Amino acid sequence: MPWQESTIMSQRREFVLLASREGANTRELCRRLQISPTTGYDLLRRYAAEGEAGLQDRSRRPHTSPTQTGPAMEAVIRELCQAHPTWGGRKLHHALVAAGHDAVPAPSTITAILHRTGLLDPDPTTARALRRFDHDAPNVLWQMDFMGHRPLDHGRVHPLTILDDHSRFLLHLTACVHERRTLVQDHLTRCFRQYGLPRIILTDNGPPWGTAGAGGVTRLDVWLMQLGIALWHGRAYHPQTQGKVERLHRTIAADVFGHRTFTDLDAAQGAFTAFREVYNQQRPHAALGHAVPLSRFAPSPRPFPETLPHLEVAPGDAARKIKTHGVLTFRNRSFFLGRGLGGHTVGVRPTDHPARFTVHFGAFELTTIDLTYPDEME
Repeated sequence: MPWQESTIMSQRREFVLLASREGANTRELCRRLQISPTTGYDLLRRYAAEGEAGLQDRSRRPHTSPTQTGPAMEAVIRELCQAHPTWGGRKLHHALVAAGHDAVPAPSTITAILHRTGLLDPDPTTARALRRFDHDAPNVLWQMDFMGHRPLDHGRVHPLTILDDHSRFLLHLTACVHERRTLVQDHLTRCFRQYGLPRIILTDNGPPWGTAGAGGVTRLDVWLMQLGIALWHGRAYHPQTQGKVERLHRTIAADVFGHRTFTDLDAAQGAFTAFREVYNQQRPHAALGHAVPLSRFAPSPRPFPETLPHLEVAPGDAARKIKTHGVLTFRNRSFFLGRGLGGHTVGVRPTDHPARFTVHFGAFELTTIDLTYPDEME
């Protein structure tokens, strides 16, 4: 009978040992094992050159892929996308053609590249919840969450976790006394000063992160956008969106809280610090091929600016200052954007539809407004 998957290595080893003996009839062995002579002779050649390593399965990927986008063009696509993070595959395609590049891939191919490299920024309320792949470099996306409070002998502890999506490097594990925005911002500032800035931070919905829905833009959103960081929210009631950080929380629950309690925040922080060192530097991670997270992580090349940069309104956009209560007034219509934007200036940009405009805060597109629906956001 043909070789069985569960014993294929042992059968290959047996074949080459038998076929290597003096006077062995290789073709007869192939016939009895129901493999082609081509396969048999290839195994013998590989075994002679590489030993047992030559008996491992080989990739069936072709040596050349004439239609595959080359690394140089892919680098150009990624650079353009990073300069214009709100552009999709179609816009990037036309921009590359207009710039005079040769052999520009089709929009669908560019979209596939953006998906694969984690650069696609879909609608925050729908497609973002489906992003379950690994990003291909550190600091593209960090996942952040509170683990949920735990009792202490004196009070409660709220563990704050910040995890790099690509490397699983645990950037921050802090024993917090509460879960308010000001404290989160202080800890993020410490993290940014040490490791630099990511491109995106993913959180769940609700305080202190805000939501992707009717709550509008929060002060935390605004601060992060001023730093050039997008804050993404997972879809409500779908914790699997943040599967990596949720899995981390289960590990912390077992390794840190499993069989002990702590007297106070300082004692909890001591245990957190010890856990983080082991998790990053010693604990093999199955999803990393049993490497440790530190081996896959590098600090971000984007340093934390001690002075927040001023976000300019793009040329051609209509500049509008948001009222204190978070309302944009434009052409005698009012649109609620979020209290976090109060006092800041946004740009209102025309679209192909005469009644629809997109609203931008720096490089970030916030929403679309439609003048045919007064006092509403689309």
